[in-house]
Amino acid sequence: MARSFTSLSLSVAAVLMSSVLQADTISLGPRPLFLIDQMSDSPLKQKLLECADKPVKRTLFSIGHRGAPMQFPEHTRESYIAAARMGAGIIECDVTFTQDQQLVCRHAQNDLHTTTNILATPLAEKCTQAFTPAAGDQPASAECRTSDITLAELRTLQGKMDAANTEATDAKGYMDGTPGWRTDLYAAQQGTLMTHAESIELFRSLGVKFTPELKAASVEMPYNGFSQQAYAQKMIDEYKAAGVPAQDVWPQSFNLDDVLYWIEHEPEFGKQAVYLDDRYDLDGFDPMNAATFKPSMAELKAMGVNYIAPPMWMLVTDDNGRIVPSAYTLEARAAGLNIITWTLERSGPLKRGGGWYYQSIENIADDDGKMLELLNVLAQDVGISGLFSDWPATVSYYASCLDLK
Repeated sequence: MARSFTSLSLSVAAVLMSSVLQADTISLGPRPLFLIDQMSDSPLKQKLLECADKPVKRTLFSIGHRGAPMQFPEHTRESYIAAARMGAGIIECDVTFTQDQQLVCRHAQNDLHTTTNILATPLAEKCTQAFTPAAGDQPASAECRTSDITLAELRTLQGKMDAANTEATDAKGYMDGTPGWRTDLYAAQQGTLMTHAESIELFRSLGVKFTPELKAASVEMPYNGFSQQAYAQKMIDEYKAAGVPAQDVWPQSFNLDDVLYWIEHEPEFGKQAVYLDDRYDLDGFDPMNAATFKPSMAELKAMGVNYIAPPMWMLVTDDNGRIVPSAYTLEARAAGLNIITWTLERSGPLKRGGGWYYQSIENIADDDGKMLELLNVLAQDVGISGLFSDWPATVSYYASCLDLK
């Protein structure tokens, strides 16, 4: 999804890029109060306003989704530091691998053409699909994978906001997909790419915990002898090598087999393994009908799954203009599953309907203040353990104000 990008002053950028960060220093900026101002008058709004001058504490409830990608290139050092500065208690590294099977932080194995400057470098020649300009009804396209290049080559790239201009007739125009982004400003706006192991060390220095997501490979597995199980094991091994206790890690995957592998082979890490639930893609699935949940919530729990993480819309429904828990929520709670959800601050203005993340309450989500009303229902009525956000300051403000842990 394209994101607008507001340039930082060089002085602020220098602070964010510093290798030293005080873990107890939290700065939220104006957005939480901006959203509170959009709310209709209510006891919740009054409560949130009363916290305006109170210090904010870091909580595990606030999870940095790819860092803070509303304004910083996702899965970069700068994005991660920004998330920590906004009070995120857990930060996500999406894990994929390079040609030489080194683990790195990227949202997908095949997104380098939209999240980095690879098309402006000689490495463009190694991409799975070279840049093709727009012509007639055919949009511009490219596909560049981490598995197309080695780790040493990946280190030469710069992160950028995830976007592409599909009407472009050259690679430079294709990379200029985000309003306000200009390729000649890379030096001021670049993001630093990171390996998974480097993210572990950074997060530890920031005083935050870990939620790595094992991403589906774009190449056929096994890849040069690298099996799916070896991939899942290597991710856990990097935490063990770094001396990170299992209770500080919430490994995630949309692939239930990955979660079950961790439960069986790394039981301490498996206790907090998170099944990212994308069963909404299955024909006939209905979050309001438990008969369509296959496997059922009780069956997942019997397999050893303790955490489940669907998108926000699956957890709530519209009850005559009120946001209330869905049947999915009730079944998950009855089975004893902990619930994490995603992703606040990833949609555009709710006056436009909120899009995919708000589809179950689209008639209610008609202004940005509803983000906090939804957040309150998720926290208080659904009972989620944590919430991913593209701008963690919003969740951090709420969680601290309501004294969530």
